[in-house]
Amino acid sequence: MAKIYIETSIVSYLTARPSNNLITAAWQQATIDWWNNDKDRFAVYISEIVIEEASKGDQIAASKRLSVLRDIEILQLNETAIALAKELIKEGCVPNKALDDALHIAITAINNIEFLLTWNCKHINNAEMKPKIRKIIEGYDYQYPEIATPIEFIKL
Repeated sequence: MAKIYIETSIVSYLTARPSNNLITAAWQQATIDWWNNDKDRFAVYISEIVIEEASKGDQIAASKRLSVLRDIEILQLNETAIALAKELIKEGCVPNKALDDALHIAITAINNIEFLLTWNCKHINNAEMKPKIRKIIEGYDYQYPEIATPIEFIKL
């Protein structure tokens, strides 16, 4: 069974009230469809960072996010992940202000997880940065996780 890491934006789209914005609503529906139809094909993981981020904001919304995460295995943050995340920032793959985003990538890589599922296309699933991220991760002899959105798992 393939392994997949769920980044916080997935849980946010999954549990948010339906949006009036057509694109956001489509992303929400794609997330719900993936969660209901595809999640069980994977060994699913999150990290302490996901729990921390999901806990922020409106308490009712945070409670919904944490509820859907309760049965998912939590990967621990460690010095190796922190060092790799700092390297991603140092090399300009992720901005300084987005350490948590770099940590999501690093935690996924050091745990040999095949996929990183995210809607964060600014700092994580960025087409221009993914080749640079791959080079750094593989340079440290880790497996590069395929970074994708739920839409990329649609079965034809």
